[in-house]
Amino acid sequence: MTTHNCGNCSFRSKYDNNPKSFLGRIWKWHAGWCPGWKKYMKSLPDQERLKLAEKYNMKKYK
Repeated sequence: MTTHNCGNCSFRSKYDNNPKSFLGRIWKWHAGWCPGWKKYMKSLPDQERLKLAEKYNMKKYK
């Protein structure tokens, strides 16, 4: 079983602190196609996945 570090990703924290920062925008772009993020999102319970999808405006995970 693989563990995902997406929950404590430093790029993700950059986005959380300042979504318009350069690194924050890179994370948002990266998360849109990253296979690791996709696996992480699918591994979460439905309620938590929906919460993150809403927070990051990721319609494909809703």
